[in-house]
Order: sequence, then structure tokens, then C-alpha cells
Amino acid sequence: MGSGRGRGSQWAASPSPARAPRTRKRSERGHAGPERGRTRTRSAMELLPRSPAEFGSARYWDRFFRQRGQRAFEWYGAFPELCPVLHKYVRPRDKVLVVGCGNSELSEQMYDVGMCEDIVNIDISDAVIRQMQERSGSRRPKMSYLLMDMLQMDFPDAHFQVVLDKGTLDALLTDEEEATLAKVDQMFAEISRVLQVGGRYLCVSLAQAHVLKKAVEYFSREGWVVRVHQVAGSGDNQQFVLPVFVYVMTKFRKIPGSAPQILEICPEEQDKPMRVESVERLVAAVKDRQHYALLCSQLSKTPCREQLSLDLCDKKSGKPRYTLHVVDSPSVKPSRENRFAIFIIPQGRETEWLFGTEEGRRQLATSAGFGRLVTVALHREQHYEGMAGIQAELSGKVMELAPPGLPARQQVPFLSVGGDIGVRAVRHQDTSPLSGEYVVEDVKGDGTCYFRRLIFLRNRNVVQSEARLLAPTPLPGQKKRRKDKKKPSPAEPPAAIDKSYLCCEHHKAMVAGLCLLGGPDPLPGDKASSERLCWGQAHVAVVEIDPSMLEVATRWFGFSQGDRMQVHLSDGLDYVAKLAAEAPAQYDAIMFDVDSKDLTVGMSCPPPAFVEKPFLQKVKTILKPEGIFVLNLVCRDARLKESVLATLRDVFPLLYTRRIEGEVNEILFCQPSPEGRRDPAELGARARALEGALREPGRPWDSSYVLADMLQAVRIL
Repeated sequence: MGSGRGRGSQWAASPSPARAPRTRKRSERGHAGPERGRTRTRSAMELLPRSPAEFGSARYWDRFFRQRGQRAFEWYGAFPELCPVLHKYVRPRDKVLVVGCGNSELSEQMYDVGMCEDIVNIDISDAVIRQMQERSGSRRPKMSYLLMDMLQMDFPDAHFQVVLDKGTLDALLTDEEEATLAKVDQMFAEISRVLQVGGRYLCVSLAQAHVLKKAVEYFSREGWVVRVHQVAGSGDNQQFVLPVFVYVMTKFRKIPGSAPQILEICPEEQDKPMRVESVERLVAAVKDRQHYALLCSQLSKTPCREQLSLDLCDKKSGKPRYTLHVVDSPSVKPSRENRFAIFIIPQGRETEWLFGTEEGRRQLATSAGFGRLVTVALHREQHYEGMAGIQAELSGKVMELAPPGLPARQQVPFLSVGGDIGVRAVRHQDTSPLSGEYVVEDVKGDGTCYFRRLIFLRNRNVVQSEARLLAPTPLPGQKKRRKDKKKPSPAEPPAAIDKSYLCCEHHKAMVAGLCLLGGPDPLPGDKASSERLCWGQAHVAVVEIDPSMLEVATRWFGFSQGDRMQVHLSDGLDYVAKLAAEAPAQYDAIMFDVDSKDLTVGMSCPPPAFVEKPFLQKVKTILKPEGIFVLNLVCRDARLKESVLATLRDVFPLLYTRRIEGEVNEILFCQPSPEGRRDPAELGARARALEGALREPGRPWDSSYVLADMLQAVRIL
């Protein structure tokens, strides 16, 4: 640490478990904590300045080192941790200047291991310079200690290949007052002056945002290459939870004009740097790593009351590769065997209730029987080499999220459903001017079932549309293929759409609500009611605002138009308004399942304009007196939801609701006349009549879908 100016101040477990790292014993030399049993020195905490300005005062640092004594003072950045980075940029023949050296052992350790011997140390504290000259003079003859202010150095221009600063910039840049920034500019100008072209300024720092931003902006503006290294293992320090960084600024001749900035970050787990396009992105990347260090520190000390989530990004692209959720189960009594586990969510199933909601993950952790469970979701843009590859990739990182008290070398199991990572095949990806980027993908569900899904990438955790795929059946007389010795690839799902199956529970409820249609006697003996219930002659008008979605439905989801099914490419608001003006009371049923593009509103379905009173009155106008309006409502804002329900009550005298278990969706059945109210027994009879008509020979129908069951939870508001 530098002294202000001029001083270096069914669970399937994977067979190969992750292992906790060995506990490393670290030397206590150089740390600022108090020594037990000794009274000749005072702790660093007792010697802290009364104000940040004192960090730049020679008088303060003289008093600091006289009262502290001979014991080395290292606030952060132990030599074994810094050594791998220093070796990259300090060569044995380099002439090195250490600004703000203090009584740190860094220079001595560099000298003693043979990294470099021609080292000049400067500081504004006469007390510490005398101390260090006495300590190293005879033992390290090629290394010198000089009393000098780094803001006004006596060295000639281009005199050094390396300038090393360990905590000095952090100590000097305590605020962003004009006077402080002027001193920092003077410090940087002097460092630039004494460095040769091609020389390196190495700054060891905790990388507070204003400190990092100031350094990077200054030197990148001068045409220097800026690279930020995260020091491996630095977050283990008991005094500083935050990781330590080394800014490496390499001097180039300034080219007239606007030369492109070269900004890079090198995380601790990799040697190859990653290019970033702006100072803001570099500062944000460092902040992400600081937040991660704080998160790991928190998780290692106390149980997690709320579920925490984080993304682990691909090293090359920087895009999210894994999304992790940390779930603690207070109800599970931890033992040595069930303290900690990792659960790999099969590809494509991350949106399911069990894996995609807090309540579902909590249930998953409890049923798995582990005190802490980390769920891992896989991203569609990434390629994975099976369970073993994922385990090898994640083992070291997930151990940083281990619960408190996990024994060293503890085996941590990797769990999954069925022991594999699932199947996800992207069939189509494109961008719509209205809906943004979207993807059509096939995923494997439970057992042998496959599903096709439409996902809008702006809200990638929500399935917009889903259909079950039919297994291919051999033609009559076609012989079955002989089984190959090699197992068939699991990544080739069938292509045909199963039109008898509704994947979404809210769609099943919406269809079941059609039982509310019609007059007082809907039983099969009434021919007109039967035809109305079975929809054999129904005409359907579909309104879609996005032409791209019509193309997706036609090409990928088996949709087709005909005499009784017509698509109108229009804004639903405009289409309903036009019908209300031209042809009122013409529809038996109107259904809204409309996605909202505005993610800032607490209602994702429908957009607010679709539930405003003037528009709902237009909906009522085009509905027959005995008709029904069915609305899928997805609203997380309680006040907004109550407002929507109040508006619906004002327009429609009869309002039924059906909540979808485990989901935010709530289906509302609205009727224009209170005379259409049905009792539960009548609803059951209507459901059985409609289902009987829909099960007629030649019409596809999923036998697991029972309309009467869907209506049991319906209640009148």
C-alpha cells in the first residue's frame, strides 16, 4: 500500500465429483493486523488518517512508519499472488521504478527471486526510506531507496522500462475533487515522462470505479494499450474481500488524430485477454468480478435467505454460457454427504416451473435433499460436450459457491434428470422488425417426447408458442430398419406437429371456457347446441400484427388457412375498432392471448391498451349477447391487476376466473349478460358434451385433456 504522493503506499449423480480446493496456509508477514503479545507496534487500523487528504502528507507517513515500526505493511496484493502477472511484464534486465514503496516487501521479493535487480524505490517519507535503506542496503546492493516526490521526480526522460505502483494511486485518488484530480494528472504525466516507449506502468489496485476509469481514460487517450488483470486468489485475503487487479499500461508513441483505443481484460482463470470496446464496458466488467467476489464471500459465511443468480460467460464471445441459481434449504438437516450439490437442468427445460421459478427450484432442492443446491441452466447459443465436459468446466467455479463449513476435499455430486443434459436443436433463427430476434427450437421433454418452441430472445425465459412433435410412423408394408450397432443420435427429433395436443395449461383452460357458450340447454340432444359445441362448422378469424409470426406458424408449426380459418394481418386494436363500427354482435367467442413488448410494465399479457375501458366496450359490441370473451392475463403488479379486474367488471356483468397452478397466468371468462351464469353441475355437463363432440372419429384429440377437470377450479368474481 502506498503512502499518498510518491510512496508505494430421480436424481442421476455424475460419477466424477467436484472437489473442494486444498486450504492454503498463507504467511502473515506484511499484513496490517495487530500482533498478539507485542506492544512495540500499533495496528494499521489505529494509524489510519483523520481525513483522506493525509494520505498525501509526508508528515502523516513519517508518523505512520515510526509508530508502526519495522513490520512490513501490505494492505493487499501478496507477492505469491502478484508474481504470475509481474513475470509477464518485468524482465530481468529491466530498470524498474517503484513509486510509493513504503516498507512493502514487494521490491525485496522481486530482487530475491531473481525477477529483477535494478530496482529504484522512491517515497516522500524520510522515516521509511531510512528504514528500508538500513534493511536492504547490504543484502541487495543493486537496489536503491531514494527520498523523492513522484509528482516531481529528478530522473531523466525515458529512464525506466517499468514503473510499479502498489496501492499508491488508490491512496492518492481518494475523491474526485479538482485538486485531487490535478495531482493524479501530474503523477501520470511524470510516470509517462520517465518511461521509455514500449515501457509498462503496472498499477496494483482494488479498482474502485472512479480510480480505474481515471487511469484507463488518461492513458488510452495518450495512445497507450491498457490491459487489466485480475489477480488469482486475491479474494481469499481475510482483510479485503474484493479481488486485486493490476492495470498494465504499455506506452506507445502518440499518433496524431483519433487512434483506436485498445482496451483488454484478463480474468484470473485465463491467460488470453479479452478485448472490450469502451472504457465503460471495461469498468463494468471489473465491477462484475467484484460483485462476484462479494457474492462468494457472503455465501461462504452465511446461509442464503433469498435465491441468488448469476451468469457465467463464454471466455471467447463474452455471452452467457451458464445461468446459476443458488438455493439453500433450511428444512434440510445438513450432514457431510448432503451439504452441497450441483443440478444440471436439461437443455430446453429451463422455462419449466420446477426449474424456472423460485418456488419450483426451492421444491427441487428440498426433494433432492441437499442443504445448498446450485441449479445450472444451459444457453442455446452455446455448445456443450456432454455431462462430463460440463462437469470439468464447472467444477472449480462452483466450489466458490460452496456453503459455510464444507470440509476440505469434500466430494460434491453433479445431478441431472436421467443423467444427461437433454437435447436442444435450433431449427430457425431470425429477426422480426416487430418482435425482435426469435428462435424456433426442438427440445426433449420427459421420456421420448419432443416439443417445438418459439422463443423471443428479448425475453428468453418465456415460451411464446409450443407444440408437441409426433414420432414418425412407418408406411404400410414398410419394413423396420435394422438396428445399427451405433446408438442413434439423440439430437434428431421428429418434425410433424401433433395438433391434438395443447402444451400450455392456460390454452387448455381457454378452450374449456367455451363450455360457457350458448343457451340454457346445451346437451347433445339439441342439434344446434351440439354443432355449436363441437365447432364442426365454426369460422375462425385470426388477427396477427407480425407477418413474420404468420410465416413461422405456417412453416414450423403446421398452421394453414382455409375456408373457415382466415388470418388478418393487422393491429388487434384497429381490427376490433373497425368491426365495432361496421358489424356489431357477430362473434360467439373472442379470445385474447396477446404478448406485450413493453417489459417495463408489470403486465406481460396483454398490453395495457387491450384492457382499457373504451376498447373493452368495443369488444363487447362485436360479441353476441350469449357470447364469451376469454382473456389470458399475466400480471405481477397486484395494484395493476386489481385495476384491470375492476375495469372488466364494469364492462362485463358476468366474470369467471381460472388460475393456472404454478404460473402467473389467470384466465378470465367474460360474458355480456348476467343471465348466462352456470352452476358447477351445469358446467360439468357442458364440458362432457363438448368433449364428446371433439372426440368424434377422425378428429384428433388428446385423451389426457379432460375439459371438466379444467373447469373445476373456475370461480365467479
